[in-house]
Amino acid sequence: MSMIGNMALATALLVSGVGSALAATEADYKAALAAAESAEKDAATLRNRWTKTESTLAAAKKAAAAGDFDAAAASAREAEALAKASILQATSEKTHWKDMEIR
Repeated sequence: MSMIGNMALATALLVSGVGSALAATEADYKAALAAAESAEKDAATLRNRWTKTESTLAAAKKAAAAGDFDAAAASAREAEALAKASILQATSEKTHWKDMEIR
């Protein structure tokens, strides 16, 4: 997959996971947070954690503490998408760096 393809996929992940037509509940937030933290743990295993993911997770927790579960769930879903994008980046760069090597 090309770098442009990677960016397009990362953008699609971000857009698809953010937003909801219905009001989020605390349970929705907790489920989204668990998914985000799991994906972030996988990214950490690959040694490719993004600071934006960390700050988005913090924003989710802050919104939940304030009782704004719509914002909290949206931020948690965004953090999950960011973590998955960082995983995609790490895994694709493990093999595609060879294509960029000068021969």
